[in-house]
Amino acid sequence: MAKSGREKKEKKGNIVGRILYGQVISSDFFAKHWLTAFAALTIIMIFITNKYNCQTKMEEIRRLETELEIVKTERIRVRSAYMSRTRESSMQHLVDSLGLNLHVQEKPPYKL
Repeated sequence: MAKSGREKKEKKGNIVGRILYGQVISSDFFAKHWLTAFAALTIIMIFITNKYNCQTKMEEIRRLETELEIVKTERIRVRSAYMSRTRESSMQHLVDSLGLNLHVQEKPPYKL
């Protein structure tokens, strides 16, 4: 029993030693399995590229959403100004047609 425990330790030590000295994964391994290694490397590169593209697109979406909110706010402001001018001009036409002699002040009122 003591011998089997030592053998397991020696095997573990041998595996670690073999990995450190390049005996497990050597040039022979890559020569035999070059297609599998190339396929694995290609899949990893595709994954990294995909993730980068996804993050880039998400940042662009956030930027465009922010820009959209700004444009919507500007549209509402401009529409409000247009509607107030339209109402003002229609009221001016109505006042002129009634002959009330009222005009829009050029200067704003001030307090005394």
